[in-house]
Amino acid sequence: MQRLCLLLPLASALLAPISPAARTIAVRPNSYLDDLPAAAATKPAPAPVAAPAPAPAPSPVAAAPAPAPAPAAAPATPVAGDVPAVIVGSGGRIGGMLLKDGDAAWTSTSGWPADAPKEGPIYVCTRNDALEGIIAATPENRRKDLCFLQNGMLGPFLEAQGLPDATQILMYVAVAKKGEEPTDGITDANPEGLTTATGKWANAFQARLVNQGLTCHVKDGDAFTIAMLEKHVWICAFMLVGASHGGCTVGEVESTYTKEFEALASEMMTAGAAALNVDVADGYLDRLKAYARAVSHFPTAVKEFEWRNGWFYKLTCDAVKAGREDPMPLHTQALYDLKLPLPIAWIN
Repeated sequence: MQRLCLLLPLASALLAPISPAARTIAVRPNSYLDDLPAAAATKPAPAPVAAPAPAPAPSPVAAAPAPAPAPAAAPATPVAGDVPAVIVGSGGRIGGMLLKDGDAAWTSTSGWPADAPKEGPIYVCTRNDALEGIIAATPENRRKDLCFLQNGMLGPFLEAQGLPDATQILMYVAVAKKGEEPTDGITDANPEGLTTATGKWANAFQARLVNQGLTCHVKDGDAFTIAMLEKHVWICAFMLVGASHGGCTVGEVESTYTKEFEALASEMMTAGAAALNVDVADGYLDRLKAYARAVSHFPTAVKEFEWRNGWFYKLTCDAVKAGREDPMPLHTQALYDLKLPLPIAWIN
C-alpha cells in the first residue's frame, strides 16, 4: 500500500492529455525520478551505448540517403507454396497488395466471407485494436490459421487468446497508396531484405511475397524473437525521439538526432533482450538506422501505446514495483516529458 501511494503521483502526472507544446522536449527543472519511491529514485547509470556514428556535416539540410536497392523481379515461374487465403482488411494498402484471385476478402463491413476457403491462411491486415473482434468473429476451427501482420509485441495478447503459436509476420513492406507498387524493406545493411515470418503459414506467406518480387525470410524460436525485438525497438525508439522533436520524419531522427536515438535504442534493446532472454547480435544500431534511411519520409508519432512503447513501460513498472531501478530511464523520461496518458493500472 505504501508503494502504491508513492507511485500514484507518477501516474497522475502522466495522465494529462497531450498538448501541442508537449510534443517538444523542454529543459525541465525536475525529472520523473522525483516522483518515484526512494528505493527506485537513484538515477541508474545509462545503458551501454554503441559508439555513435560520425556527426553529420554542419548543414541545415541533411544529405539525401542513397536509394535502397530495387527489389528483385517476380520469378518467371511462381514459387510453390502459396495457397488461397482469407484477407482481413482487403480494402487497405497491405491487404489490397496481398489480395489475389482465389482469395476471399473480409472487409470491415462484410464479416466472415461466405466464400472463404475451407483451409489455408487468414492474413490479418488491420489495426491492433481490431484484433480481438477479428479473432472472435473467426470460426473457432479456423483460428489456428490466423496470421498476424501487426506491429508490436503480440505474444502476451495471443497467449491470452489461446493462440500462442499463431503465425506472425514482421512486415518491412511499405505501400504509399492502395494499388501502388510496394517498396521492399531492403537496406544497405540488409540487402537480403528484412520481412520475416514464423509459424504454420510462414512458408505460404513467403511464397506469396516472393511471387510479387519481394523478400521474406522464415525464422523460428530465438531467431524470430530477436528479429521481432529489433523491429519493435525500431518503431518505438524512432517514433518517440521524433515525437519529442515536433513529429519530424524518421530520416531527420537518423540524421539530426542520431546520438539521442542511439542512447534510447540501446537501453531499450538491453532491457528487451533481458526480458525475452535472447542475445542480440552486435551492429543492431546500424541495422535500425539503415532501415530509417530506406523509409526516411515516414512521419513520427507515438501511437498504439499499449502495443508499442507500452511494452517497455510495463518493464519499467514491474521493476519499480519490485524495488529495482528503472532499466530504461531515458525512455520513461521521454514519456513523462510528452505527458502521455499512461495506464495507471500498470503501476498498481
